[in-house]
Amino acid sequence: MKLLRTLSTSRLVLLIAAVVVVAVAGAAITVAASGGSGSTPPPKPLAEALHDSLAGPAPEGVTARIKFTNKLFPSGAITGQVGSALMSGASGRLWATNDGRGRLELQSDAGDVQVVWNDTEVTVYDASSNTVYRAKLPADAKSSADQTGIPSVAKISDFLSKLGEHVSLSPAEPSNVAGQEAYTVRVSPKHDGGLLGAAQLAFDAARGVPLQLGIYAQGASTPVLELAATDISYGPVPSSDVDVTPPAGAKTVDLGSLTRNASTAQSGQVRVTGVQAVQAAASFPVVAPDTLVGLPRQDVRLIGNTDSKAAVVVYGHGLGAIVVVERQANAGGNNGAMGSLPQVSINGVTAQELATELGTVLTWKRGEVAYVLAGSVPPAAAEAAARGLG
Repeated sequence: MKLLRTLSTSRLVLLIAAVVVVAVAGAAITVAASGGSGSTPPPKPLAEALHDSLAGPAPEGVTARIKFTNKLFPSGAITGQVGSALMSGASGRLWATNDGRGRLELQSDAGDVQVVWNDTEVTVYDASSNTVYRAKLPADAKSSADQTGIPSVAKISDFLSKLGEHVSLSPAEPSNVAGQEAYTVRVSPKHDGGLLGAAQLAFDAARGVPLQLGIYAQGASTPVLELAATDISYGPVPSSDVDVTPPAGAKTVDLGSLTRNASTAQSGQVRVTGVQAVQAAASFPVVAPDTLVGLPRQDVRLIGNTDSKAAVVVYGHGLGAIVVVERQANAGGNNGAMGSLPQVSINGVTAQELATELGTVLTWKRGEVAYVLAGSVPPAAAEAAARGLG
């Protein structure tokens, strides 16, 4: 996460489409800062506003106070996690340098959550469980085209036109966020959006730094997830503010690489795709009907290593797709954190259900197979899809 200074189409995508990427990742953190008092920039077409912000002075670093609100999970839904700042929301601070390092610290009564990143790795320390999560970041591969400087207004306009085939884009609304003149843009899917209603992004009009990012459920007037910059300043950031290590005694969970298919590429394994090939390679019966609640099957593939193989089946397109993960069931009957969720019956088998404003997750076991079904669909649609698996 560099400070948006290697200007290119990649930076433009960050400003316009980051909210969409966040929504798909399942991971997502959203930001929505309410417009504050103060001066606002002059009205401009969106392409011009983006161009001028990208052309602004490069900050040597960023220091900000932020507020994170999470309304996604029902109160008390996930036992043992409700006190975490990531699950219940918190206030905190952010530091970022112009060489790709940064730290986000969220504070709550249950203990801090600290996210630290650099060019190669991101770590998340959750004090409520004394656990460190580590993940390798994709290699920063920039083409020569990415080094040519700021995209022209014409190039940005062309990009927006192509993006507009898939989403609706609002004009650049002059605003003031965290005391900075900013432009706010709202993005909503035109089709296959699932329960996602819209996403909103505000960026510094003079520097192009994102100040606001919010995800809204269909019909909602307030964001489901919110991460807001309430105060921000620009200038050098000491290394001591971003080079922070978790406690030595913390548990560590290695999430591997966030690069797509990295494990397969590094190990030299051949991708296993298609129903017959996946079934032949799996150690459990794979259920993958041609359609599920009217959605056509789009992809079937095997993931994981020899000890933890899983079949992933995708139905439908876009954010409205349904994903089914199947794996060999463990001997025990415990579903971990999901075990405390409300129960529903799936063809006579008890399943745990997590229903949120943005989607539904179901987990259950049948025979020797454990299932997880997830989609940006209401609970009734998710349950119908689960029953369609037999």
